[in-house]
Amino acid sequence: MSSNRLEYSMDLNPQQQEAVEHEGGPLLIVAGAGSGKTRTLTERLLYLLRKGIAPASIIALTFTNKAAHEMKERITRQLPRQNTLPFLGTFHSLGVRILREETPFERTPQFSIFDEDDALGAMKAVLKSAGFSREEYNPLALRGTLSKIKNELIDLDTWEDEEEQRIFQNYETFLRDNNAFDFDDLIHKVVTLFMRQPQTLKKYRDRFRYILIDEYQDVNPVQYMFVKLLAEEHRNLSVVGDDAQAIYGWRSADMKNFLRFEDDWLNAKVVLLEQNYRSTKTIISAASALIANNVFQKQKNLWTDNEAGSLIGVVRAENSEEEAAFIAESIAGRRAHDRKKSIAILYRTNAQSRALEQALIVARIPYHIFGGLKFYERKEIKDIVAALRIAANPKDLMSHERILKTLPVARARILILRMAGLGSTQSLLELISLFLHEAEYFNYLERKFPNAQERKENIAELISFAGTFPTLTAFLEQVSLMQSSDRPSTNSTIPQFVNSLPVELMTIHLAKGLEFDHVTIAGTSEGTLPHHRSYGTQEELEEERRLMYVAMTRARQSLLLTFFHIPSRFLYELPPELVTFTDLSGKRKTLPDEDEIYLE
Repeated sequence: MSSNRLEYSMDLNPQQQEAVEHEGGPLLIVAGAGSGKTRTLTERLLYLLRKGIAPASIIALTFTNKAAHEMKERITRQLPRQNTLPFLGTFHSLGVRILREETPFERTPQFSIFDEDDALGAMKAVLKSAGFSREEYNPLALRGTLSKIKNELIDLDTWEDEEEQRIFQNYETFLRDNNAFDFDDLIHKVVTLFMRQPQTLKKYRDRFRYILIDEYQDVNPVQYMFVKLLAEEHRNLSVVGDDAQAIYGWRSADMKNFLRFEDDWLNAKVVLLEQNYRSTKTIISAASALIANNVFQKQKNLWTDNEAGSLIGVVRAENSEEEAAFIAESIAGRRAHDRKKSIAILYRTNAQSRALEQALIVARIPYHIFGGLKFYERKEIKDIVAALRIAANPKDLMSHERILKTLPVARARILILRMAGLGSTQSLLELISLFLHEAEYFNYLERKFPNAQERKENIAELISFAGTFPTLTAFLEQVSLMQSSDRPSTNSTIPQFVNSLPVELMTIHLAKGLEFDHVTIAGTSEGTLPHHRSYGTQEELEEERRLMYVAMTRARQSLLLTFFHIPSRFLYELPPELVTFTDLSGKRKTLPDEDEIYLE
């Protein structure tokens, strides 16, 4: 072994080292959760540089700027005298570079990049110029459809709806006339260029002779084709990923690209990274047993040298309030002994944060919503609360202003007149129903927001919570208390929580790539995880199981799973010997039999 080899790979395990030192040709690194995949890919890039491969001939593609930045930092730390670096960035950033260099499709190098707001505005302008009303075509839905067409590499000329096809073609003309590309174009137009101009493709094949890709299980069809076209000739393609963590099917990611890698790239070398460095043996064994139930996967045997650790807690509550109160109590007990361990509460849908936030506020435990807004800061919740405040207090001009800014002025004024003073004559649920109906609020959400379904789930959670209050006044007081208690103040935490790390709350999708000492997965109930919308196909259900797997493997030291109503089918897939069960009502000592749960 040379001294140079010792310098960069002395602490790699044999499988990581095998992947790093692969000499050439296609390489698939199947990296289990917590097995050091990004480090392995970075070390491979360093290996190529140390071998004397020209940095300009290497590209490393990631899905986030954060991942690219982390790779860049590692490389500059390891090779401080490296004057030039390979291209390290996202698919889209590479696409921008190519489009500015080639200036195809009648654009200049100074072309604009339309973000989602710009693209939606362009679609609205196209519809308006064609004389279509919003009732005929929803610009947001059309924008989503066109994005799907581009990301899934569908030929627009084959689109069956001729009217939509004409709208999309007019949209493309609008972009051209504005010397602009939308975000999807940054890859789609490059692929189109490569397919139309072989000489241009050859230019970039000759330039980029080594391609490395992180999170390969998340590539969508147009990204797959982008890579295939570039790497087809030299075949020096190294990809890393984990099919068990493929959770983005809803945004066109196609895990089959990962599973069929060996068919696409004959004689590919496959290296399995199966040693987990993150979690306890108990957590790894339970997560492995869960994911083994998926049919569509590449088999691997995840293991760890870490200690066995504590059993996984499974707790049954009567409802979301009791579930959240138990979680907060458990965290308070843990925080009393250790203020610096990282703690996360993960959940399937954003709507679930309402009860959890309330319980943490009551317990005065600091928390942070990762990558999102706190429940009562969400627009749809603030809109409904504003209407309810008008019903209770017609002189509340701040709430008037909010409704006037949200809805068309004429409709907003009528709604304010209708709502004013009704708090003394209508029930709380009747008032919410009146607002939603008179404001045509669900239609408004569908027109304005791509995550309209998520916002509707937040409203459903608010309605469920409101149903527990006898009066409008009592409900508004509770909401105000939740909002004011959540703001920092000198009395915001009891002494034992001062200087504690805040508890992180987030959806499972946002938790991917993160890790915490202690993890609670809230709402492991049938219909929530797996979500009821996933019951349509086996592929959708398996993606939900992968979500559960991702959530479980975020935990380093302890894992708690909580549910109410019907337990998730996934709980029955965990080895009983690795689980300890608690029923907060004291009625049961074990999970109910699957045949009995619908009879309770």
